[in-house]
Amino acid sequence: MNAALKNGPQTTRVKPVRVVIYLILITMAVIFLIPVYMVLVTSFKSLGNVSLATMWQLPSELNFESFGRALERLAPNFMNSIFLVVPATVISAVLGSMNGYVLSKWKFRGANVVFPLMLFGMFIPYQSILIPLVQFLQSLGLYGSIWGLITVHVIYGLPITTLIFRNYYAEVPTEMLEAGSIDGAGFFGLYRYIVLPISLPGFVVVIIWQFTQIWNEFLFGVTITSSGSQPITVALQNLAGSQIVEWNVQMAGAFLTALPTLLVYILLGRYFIRGLLAGSIKG
Repeated sequence: MNAALKNGPQTTRVKPVRVVIYLILITMAVIFLIPVYMVLVTSFKSLGNVSLATMWQLPSELNFESFGRALERLAPNFMNSIFLVVPATVISAVLGSMNGYVLSKWKFRGANVVFPLMLFGMFIPYQSILIPLVQFLQSLGLYGSIWGLITVHVIYGLPITTLIFRNYYAEVPTEMLEAGSIDGAGFFGLYRYIVLPISLPGFVVVIIWQFTQIWNEFLFGVTITSSGSQPITVALQNLAGSQIVEWNVQMAGAFLTALPTLLVYILLGRYFIRGLLAGSIKG
């Protein structure tokens, strides 16, 4: 004790390596946020104040007219995106959960072939299947409608949702399912009463992932839907005029379009990380 008093209070030294790491992270964050700064600054300016010479300058006064005009033109397509994202996300999450449950806990002949074939769908470029996809939707009478676009996103989302749930369910003890089978639960009974109640972390990851991917997707939206059912990303591209480009309105529209996914990650980002790590360590 005397030695401690003699030496005085100990000071915590900051390691130079830690300082360098933080400086690098801060620098990368600033670089990443530069486009966000440009979008916000430009959207709050009037059209007469938008120019290359003053693009870095803050607006002399806040002008909300660009947000009003962008919202007026994007509102119908915003609702189209809502009607698209909600069912497509829910359906692909539920189907991916059941696929992951089957492929991780039910051993059957050909399981080792079915799963790699499903994952292969993740690597098929959208552009390579557009023509047969349009022909297929036309034969079903779904081309040009929201439900056709929902069908496409559900099918294209199954590989990644199945992969996430399969890895998550692989860490669930098989003894739990065996105990349920002894009690008389069947395939759907085991899923409903045992697997589904412990699947919340996996569903959080899948819902956030699918919501972001479907909301931001453009190619399917512009090729499969008609003018009355196009999502908000297509409407954002249509904000560009043929002769005069109103950059303030376009930037305001870009910010409004990105706002839902931004809010999802701000509000649910920590649950997304927890869900990704859930089940990754046994014990």
